[in-house]
Amino acid sequence: MKVLRFLLLATVVVFAVSWFTHTKVWEKTKALHLPKKEAIYSLNEKAAEKLEQKAEAAKKFVAQKGYNDNVCFLIDMTLASGQNRFFIYNLKKDSIQSKALVAHGNCFEYWLEGRRYSNVVGSGCTSLGKYKIGASYTGKFGYSYKLHGLDSTNNNAFERTVVLHAHSCVPDTETNDEICQSNGCPTVSPDFLKQLKTIINGSKKPVLLWIYE
Repeated sequence: MKVLRFLLLATVVVFAVSWFTHTKVWEKTKALHLPKKEAIYSLNEKAAEKLEQKAEAAKKFVAQKGYNDNVCFLIDMTLASGQNRFFIYNLKKDSIQSKALVAHGNCFEYWLEGRRYSNVVGSGCTSLGKYKIGASYTGKFGYSYKLHGLDSTNNNAFERTVVLHAHSCVPDTETNDEICQSNGCPTVSPDFLKQLKTIINGSKKPVLLWIYE
């Protein structure tokens, strides 16, 4: 009888563990608290081509609008969150100067599966489009930059308090796992924000940030 009870209990435990590791609670727990297994990704041909196209369009935009014409920030939301998808792009050399991880918005869901975008105030989603990086300030997430949406898809960014900031939940290296999610802000690691800070604060002209898919 004791053996039967043990086997029954073991079966229940195995089932419970199996069920839990497929829930949104588990996904968020992994993203926030568990160590990440490092990975190395390569930019696929489609993403690389898209990056080049956005860079060419960015060159024209910054020239017309009087933005920094040396560098811009490009974020490809089609890439996995565990993959480097925030690119510091050198517009003069036509090359990636640096790259890092960045979180996307969870649309105020406990854990958002896939991607969803919105420009609605209170949506908690990422908004696609071009942004002007504005003034810096120190707020809830430490040193941050206000963002001004320049397109119809993101022109509520300032009102939504969508800002560029850092959080310790974002790793410094690529990982096989999904990383943490934000409430719509492009959120990077503290170390990467230091790189961005050097560029933004050292620029006499506004820097362009472009989130696309």
